[in-house]
Amino acid sequence: MRWTARDIPDLKGRTSVVTGANSGLGYVTARELARRGARVVLACRSQRRGDAAFNRLLDEVPEARAELRLLDLADLASVRAFAAAWGDTPLHLLVNNAGLMAVPRATTADGFESQFGVNHLGHFALTGLLLPALRAARGARVVTVSSFLHLLGNIDIHDLNARRDYRRWLAYGRSKTANLLFTHELARRAAALDLLAAAVHPGYADTQLQLQAARLERSAVKERIARAGNRLLAAPPEAGAMPTLYAATAPGVTADSFTGPGTLRGRAGHALRAPWTVNDAIARRLWLASEELTGVHYAGLPA
Repeated sequence: MRWTARDIPDLKGRTSVVTGANSGLGYVTARELARRGARVVLACRSQRRGDAAFNRLLDEVPEARAELRLLDLADLASVRAFAAAWGDTPLHLLVNNAGLMAVPRATTADGFESQFGVNHLGHFALTGLLLPALRAARGARVVTVSSFLHLLGNIDIHDLNARRDYRRWLAYGRSKTANLLFTHELARRAAALDLLAAAVHPGYADTQLQLQAARLERSAVKERIARAGNRLLAAPPEAGAMPTLYAATAPGVTADSFTGPGTLRGRAGHALRAPWTVNDAIARRLWLASEELTGVHYAGLPA
């Protein structure tokens, strides 16, 4: 589709939250939403990196209505605190963007495998806790950033935290499958409400995700290789963020749609999606398991 940031409609009067907005796709998404008049909350884990992104955004969009709030998706106490502080303010757009990619095995503050815990469970809990604010807004949307690497594998419903066999790329792919299953089930449950759930993938975009594993391993060689790959092969963050901005703002976006470049990079359109990500039974089982693991139940949302 020939759609660019110039096609984003006027967003004055609308409020958005973008997780992981301190860099990469999240930052570009927040900046372009602000440029079109939305009030944007940058939900970031690090105060230092969040402050830097916030100041950069104000430099680039001086008229921006922006705010920084701390949110650590690897800690459900932080997720609950963020949602509690939000209060009754209507929320028109939640962009579940933050994530980890192919990192060495670790656990979150609540004991979940880190990629599954941050990429899926943290966003599952955040969305559920912000549901009253989303329902209070007219035409609200939840956009969750998945990946074409969800094609690496379906979730293992019996071993969601990869206790038996942790392979970091497979764990990443499964967490991105979980993002799509979450979107599928949320779209089904929200069908009777004024709430749209959609998913996207950025293709191969130049973000900080590719550097995470190398930095955690303290491998300068791997970090140089990742940087070279980004420089030679990846699309810039401005291009990688287009599917998210499209799903977040364009008219005609449909529930449970999956938008992304047809290849690793290129124009956004309908993206290839594995059949297991639209399996009703698996999506429901993951939803129920996520409720049990996080303790977050979507009050008022039909089952």
